[in-house]
Amino acid sequence: MTDRHRLSEEWSRLSAPWIREAREGRNATREGLLDQPMLEACGDVTGLRIIDLGCGEGRFCRLLLGKGALRVLGVDLCTPMIDAAEQLRTKGDEYLAADVQDLGFLEDGSFDLAVSYLNQCDLPDHTANNREVFRVLRPGGRFVVANLHPMRSAVGGWHMDEEGEKSHVILDRYFQEGERRWRMMGVDFTNFHRTLSGYVNGFLDAGFVLRGLHEPTVSEDGLAEYPELSDEVRVPNFIIYILEKSSI
Repeated sequence: MTDRHRLSEEWSRLSAPWIREAREGRNATREGLLDQPMLEACGDVTGLRIIDLGCGEGRFCRLLLGKGALRVLGVDLCTPMIDAAEQLRTKGDEYLAADVQDLGFLEDGSFDLAVSYLNQCDLPDHTANNREVFRVLRPGGRFVVANLHPMRSAVGGWHMDEEGEKSHVILDRYFQEGERRWRMMGVDFTNFHRTLSGYVNGFLDAGFVLRGLHEPTVSEDGLAEYPELSDEVRVPNFIIYILEKSSI
């Protein structure tokens, strides 16, 4: 069983460098690769009520407000992240320190759009999150999920050839779902690997309809601005699911 206290401690340690990079640094993965397809998947957000699940320090919430959202609620279990989000809060956004696997404090059908931007891969129980999101969305509402690609979350590292060049990505232990340990920004932390069928069936079991699937890569113009994304033209690192709560 996953030690949820350990997960919380990991994110507390990661919060300071994460916030610093979001506010002062350069995150090529999000700015050069994921932001635009995520915004496109969200569609026209003008006037919408949106919940951002695992909002971190609120960066994507602010992007959605800038695109015309009426209200954005950011939810994250990491208190330092929520405190940082509150520092830049405006009249259209609100932030809560809470577990996205249990949204019992929210009413049924209270949102038009839910966004999970690299959050489900951090959750011990993504199916609980699916059920809760389905409940709080109105009929016809959308759920846009960006995740680590299952072929990368299994192992994900590169095999190097004799010259030290990247030969191919290692794919192993794919069907062994569960915890994976990584290091980011100098902090060891835990993600969860699941198969593609595990994710898709989890969405369908919750009642969602799959409307689209996108494996983002980088354009030539994007690569010129973010040359560190060159691996993204070889193999997918992320996947975006576009889901809908049927209005029928």
